[in-house]
Amino acid sequence: MLDTQKIRMDFPILNRKIYGKDLIYFDNGATTQKPLCVIEKMNECYLNQNSNIHRGVHHLSQEATMAHEEARKSVQKFINAAHDHEIIFTRGTTESINLVAFAFGEAFLKEGDEVIISTMEHHSNIVPWQMLQDRKGIKLRIIPINEKGELDMEAYKNMFNERTKLVSVMHVSNVLGTINPVEEIIRIAHTHDVPVLIDGAQAIAHTKVDVQALDADFYVFSGHKIYGPNGIGVLYGKEKWLNAMPPYQGGGEMIATVSFDKTVYNELPFKFEAGTPDYVGSVALAKALEYVSAIGLENIEAYETELLHYAMEGLSKIDGIRFYGTADHKGAVISFLVRDIHHYDMGMLLDKLGIAVRTGHHCAQPLMQHYGIEGTVRASFSFYNTKEEIDTFIKAVERVSNMF
Repeated sequence: MLDTQKIRMDFPILNRKIYGKDLIYFDNGATTQKPLCVIEKMNECYLNQNSNIHRGVHHLSQEATMAHEEARKSVQKFINAAHDHEIIFTRGTTESINLVAFAFGEAFLKEGDEVIISTMEHHSNIVPWQMLQDRKGIKLRIIPINEKGELDMEAYKNMFNERTKLVSVMHVSNVLGTINPVEEIIRIAHTHDVPVLIDGAQAIAHTKVDVQALDADFYVFSGHKIYGPNGIGVLYGKEKWLNAMPPYQGGGEMIATVSFDKTVYNELPFKFEAGTPDYVGSVALAKALEYVSAIGLENIEAYETELLHYAMEGLSKIDGIRFYGTADHKGAVISFLVRDIHHYDMGMLLDKLGIAVRTGHHCAQPLMQHYGIEGTVRASFSFYNTKEEIDTFIKAVERVSNMF
């Protein structure tokens, strides 16, 4: 059992009042709140260590460089990558996927080649491949889902042919909460010698990720989803793929030598980190990973699953409620509608009661089209949420429902 009340003391924002009500923050799928230790680490960097890294000979630059590279090793350890140079710092999941779509696409894809994605993907794992489709004439193959919101694995197995060059799917759905069988997805793809990218944005804060055990070729996530700062993210890639891919951007840091005749690119990981990196963000991300590790991802997953089941049981008693995403293996995300009440109206009225949820299509419009709806109300839980908050939430949904 987690000491949730003690944990909540690390997150001062949870003490806020919204319209005179205690804030209940159930929008963790969009972004998590930040513990004091992360905020203090950022302040410490700016107050005592601020200097551009890697190229400075003075003490501040050397100190900041060391902290940045130690942060890289912290990420390596957190996801059990084989090498620290397989960790590329980006601005987030979106940039990480765009990097792979561009660089892998340039190196390995040609007209008529195929990339497999799924019906439930976030726009960040759809649009970059469509841009590649427009640029190079590749084809997208879409894994269907069943009525529970689970991938049709039989259909997936039959999608492979000699033109299949990459699979790119999410670990956990940001809408449905479905925990996809990524180990099996990767195993099947590898029997066809096809590499796999896993979008871990919704998984990284909720379950233990071991990229070597998964045998993932690429794994991506954002710092702000795991209690770290905005604007920092990670692309893990196997060394063999990263070495074979061209740079995504050009500029400082990603070069070994430059002349007007020829530029020689830097070694990994710097080949993919053009310009001044977010060295404050990387250090703060490392602090967030340390914080989560101290609580224990196994403990977090067990507690959040308990919250999920508790909330589902309570909400299911509300007349006319419809759930989207009822997979057997599901993360702490609930998407729902009540009768014909518009999701935006429900979200606005819950906000007046101090409850923060997400409404809309959740950057998954093709998934909404699959269900024949415009959007849903989404509640997503964290280890700092409580059953008491869920009780208040359920009563609030009932109250709003009765208004209509």
